[in-house]
Amino acid sequence: MDITRIGPDDWETFREVRLASLSDSPAAFGSRYADWVDAPVERWRSRLSQVPLNLVAREGTQVVGVVSGQLVDPDWVELISMWVAPAARGTGAAGQLIDRVVVWAADQDRSTCLMVRSDNTRARRAYERAGFVDVGVPAGWPADEPQERRMQRRDAERHG
Repeated sequence: MDITRIGPDDWETFREVRLASLSDSPAAFGSRYADWVDAPVERWRSRLSQVPLNLVAREGTQVVGVVSGQLVDPDWVELISMWVAPAARGTGAAGQLIDRVVVWAADQDRSTCLMVRSDNTRARRAYERAGFVDVGVPAGWPADEPQERRMQRRDAERHG
């Protein structure tokens, strides 16, 4: 498994994996496939510029996973847009992607948090295996929205 950081010039790779993720797991994301499928090149480049950490996992020439890290405040990085292709689930790809975000956050003296749908048991287990703790549904969560739980990992070690 090869995990690489991508940027605006890699927009085509990101487009491929992002559309695959939105198509495969539409309930797992705030964005929808229809919101992105016809997006112009500049929107893809902008997404990769605005979010400081974007990683893809490759198995050979196939892109099999993606994750991003977003700075949310001086103490936290939010792990976002996590997805692993069905054929690569159970291979450790998720754990490797998660670990890379946690290390990146720790290198900036930040902890890592994320939001995950309450009914996404597989993802929640992957995050728990990576040391995340479920701290519950945020207060004031809209009753008409599918519940999401905040998970966080405060014990990130400093990596140099």
